[in-house]
Amino acid sequence: MMRLILIALLAFGAWKGYEHYQAGKLSAAMQRAAPSPALNFSGKPTASPSAASFSCDGRTYCSQMTSCAEATYFLKNCPGVKMDGNNDGVPCEQQWCR
Repeated sequence: MMRLILIALLAFGAWKGYEHYQAGKLSAAMQRAAPSPALNFSGKPTASPSAASFSCDGRTYCSQMTSCAEATYFLKNCPGVKMDGNNDGVPCEQQWCR
């Protein structure tokens, strides 16, 4: 009986540890996804032009983009995008950003 209780406690601890790990990953992804506000001369945050016209909406591929500017915004601000195959910082080189 003690062995069964010990196994149950270990399984519960592992499950809670995994939940904690996943929550940390989600929190880190959310922080990377939040664009940092630009500062104007008065020191107050303002929205940059690209931030005003684009937003992270789940699109991840070049075929879902409509311009190089949009693809660049997604690459810099949105988690999980798959638009820079050679990791040089330029997205969608064969479609939009030649």
